[in-house]
Amino acid sequence: MKIINPLLIVLALIGLAYAGVVGAGMTGLFGIVIPYLAWIIFLVGFIGKVLNWAQSPVPFRIPTTCGQGKSLPWIKQNKLDNPSGMVGVLGRMALEILLFRSLFRNTQAEVGKNASLSYGSSKWLWLGGFVFHWSFLIILIRHARLFLEPVPAAITLLEFGDSLFQLPIIPAFFLTDAAILLAALYLFFRRIVVPQVKALSLPADYFAILLIIAIAATGVLMRYIFRVDVVAIKSLVRGLITFQLNVPDGIGVIFYIHLFLVSVLAIYFPFSKLMHLGGVFLSPTRNLANNSRAQRHINPWNPDIKIRTYEEYEDDYRDKMKEVGLPVEKE
Repeated sequence: MKIINPLLIVLALIGLAYAGVVGAGMTGLFGIVIPYLAWIIFLVGFIGKVLNWAQSPVPFRIPTTCGQGKSLPWIKQNKLDNPSGMVGVLGRMALEILLFRSLFRNTQAEVGKNASLSYGSSKWLWLGGFVFHWSFLIILIRHARLFLEPVPAAITLLEFGDSLFQLPIIPAFFLTDAAILLAALYLFFRRIVVPQVKALSLPADYFAILLIIAIAATGVLMRYIFRVDVVAIKSLVRGLITFQLNVPDGIGVIFYIHLFLVSVLAIYFPFSKLMHLGGVFLSPTRNLANNSRAQRHINPWNPDIKIRTYEEYEDDYRDKMKEVGLPVEKE
């Protein structure tokens, strides 16, 4: 049921968009109202969550380290795994965000014969996550051509590289279209096939990946199979950006389904695990330098406690201390 329920919800969302556009003709609701509502919720939720995290005090240095820290001059420091300054932190964060370095170094533990524990390389998860995230980002950037006129040269160059291995088909085949589907399917089936991952997976995990698969699939169908009016889509999107609200005719129901699923993802995003997009920048285990040996860090919210010296303590209890034979400094 952890898989079936999220699948049914995604299918119901697709059916809702289809019935609303084809059956009820509510193109304005699915083309204007819901997208505006979705992005308002996304921006407010995303910014609110990030501000809440940013206000959380982190008085102590708690970076996750797996290398030699800065010590004596003749001991070599691992400046990426145990940074002591801002340059090392920025390098570590860049490798983590752009290349998923910690996931690349991940190992898989297995219990073999005679209950022996062995560790091995686990690069497939890194490859799937790397391809998925970068394909998602490239596709998102490519979509900027829908509301930018003229199209920037950088986006045109990106599209050229994405369609470098061209197939004899029209329109141009983008590598990221296939890559994001294959990577998302791998991450989905990994949650089903691997017993340890399946036991830890929640319905919310399956819902997010199935929703993204549905978004990618409807986008691929809209581009290569079901014909849509691209000019009308650009007119709708530019109208949303410039607040010149109009819904052109003849766009095609597949576009409204695609747009509705994207809107649902935007609404769901700030309240889900997908917020690791913003959380990775605020993780104290990654964005702090390990300089506890060089600098003292004091908890800023410690209560103001009145310190009592030993002399004051002895003045209050000197007679009782002498009665039980305890030594005193002052007679």
